[in-house]
Amino acid sequence: MTDPTLDLGPQARIVARLAEAVRDEQLAAPTPCPDTPVSDLLGHLLHLSLAFRDAARKDLGATTDTSPGAVAPALPPNWREELPKALDELADAWRDPAAWTGETRAGGVDLPGGIAGAVAADELVIHGWDLARALDLPYTPDLPALASAHGFLLAAAEDPDRGDGLFGPVIEVPPDSPLLTRAVGLSGRDPQWRP
Repeated sequence: MTDPTLDLGPQARIVARLAEAVRDEQLAAPTPCPDTPVSDLLGHLLHLSLAFRDAARKDLGATTDTSPGAVAPALPPNWREELPKALDELADAWRDPAAWTGETRAGGVDLPGGIAGAVAADELVIHGWDLARALDLPYTPDLPALASAHGFLLAAAEDPDRGDGLFGPVIEVPPDSPLLTRAVGLSGRDPQWRP
């Protein structure tokens, strides 16, 4: 899972383009995440971008100490400017090979830098899918980021200490399904979900 050559920039740009497509009337629309409208998903994306930026920089504090389940971050009025900026900063921070080494923290959990980078890739890929589905837009994630996310999710699903999976019970899909479909199923989401 440690891949200091993985560039999160292409996937961050995909997520930024999806966010740019959100119309104000879609902010209350449902997403594949239960009880999470588009506005909350965008707030989560903004918060996790800042948290994983700081995790890469080993700048531990409020952004890296907050559990993602603690509270749904409010979407600030200037989110259309802040989210792309935070996504760019996240990608830039993970371009430093030092981000992938040593220990860091994200979501209030101490973990190796390489694992944190894989989690960042997973968050961008899966929440990109969530947002695309909510907006009924086509979605093709960056293949290296998708491969990293799938590897992370597969390892989590195979860990006997995880119980019902990392984000919920794994949704079984045919083994010959596309890699994105398999990753979505491993994340506990129904790949067939539609708004």
